[in-house]
Amino acid sequence: MHLKFLIPAVFVAATLSAAAQSTPARPKITGISHLAVYTSDAAATDRFYRETVGAAKLPDPENPKGVKYALSATQYVEVLPLPANAGINRLDHTAWNTVDAEGLRKYLAAKGWKTPAKVEKGTDGSRWFAVLDPEGNKVEFVQPPANAKAPDAPNAIGHHIIHVGFMVHSRETEDTFYRVLLGFRPYWYGGMNPEKIDWVSQQTPEGHDWLEYMLTSGPSGAGIPATMSQHQLGVLDHLSIGEVSVDVAYKTLKDGNRLTAVTNDGHTQMGKDGKGQFNMYDPDGIRLELMNFRATEKPCCSAFTADDPAE
Repeated sequence: MHLKFLIPAVFVAATLSAAAQSTPARPKITGISHLAVYTSDAAATDRFYRETVGAAKLPDPENPKGVKYALSATQYVEVLPLPANAGINRLDHTAWNTVDAEGLRKYLAAKGWKTPAKVEKGTDGSRWFAVLDPEGNKVEFVQPPANAKAPDAPNAIGHHIIHVGFMVHSRETEDTFYRVLLGFRPYWYGGMNPEKIDWVSQQTPEGHDWLEYMLTSGPSGAGIPATMSQHQLGVLDHLSIGEVSVDVAYKTLKDGNRLTAVTNDGHTQMGKDGKGQFNMYDPDGIRLELMNFRATEKPCCSAFTADDPAE
């Protein structure tokens, strides 16, 4: 090779190597931290999450006006006062656990994503920051406290939030963030009719909890369609607690009179993914789904492409 060609080649290689070294590695994203929802009736919402669901009521580590309903040492539902401009929306944000919040913030910033200047510190010792995904949904990344302890929740109907879901307009647009940038992995997709995809499940990069795109046929772009009702939006914006047997869990709730005055489907059912499920709704319409960890029937539409979560 002539020297005049060698020098530029070496320069380009060195430049690419330096660029690669300047981008920090992405810290692990291990699973779901929490779902944050709004309430228009704090007392009714408290009865639902504390008595029906059986979660432990604790101070909110991120917001003194909120309440934390804990199911495990690192997973909970955060309930916040309803903002004046909320409209029919009852979802504030989804949140994912990471081993290094500051490292993940730096990683996203290095990739050109708009991030806050620093991480926040929760009253429990957790560290976290929030960003917006491509469709404007608020997403938090939480580094749990080192001394996180399991809550006193002996009556919890389950202790593992296995997935959260929210309304998505464009699978392709959201994938640029969750799949390409963060490394979420395909798990399953399907729909009410096999020829149309309504739900797309993406597992966390270093865990088995997943995010479910609830695809809407409304107008493209961000925002809530004008024709959508609060109930319809609450069906899309949801969380799911894993169960060994949804039928047993439903019987526990029913026999314990824990479904009194709670809006629910009144029966268990088999999901299109071959997993048993039961739907109930908090007082503002956010859906809480009990779902079997494993499928007991063949799923429609696609095969599972990753391992299931477990207790």
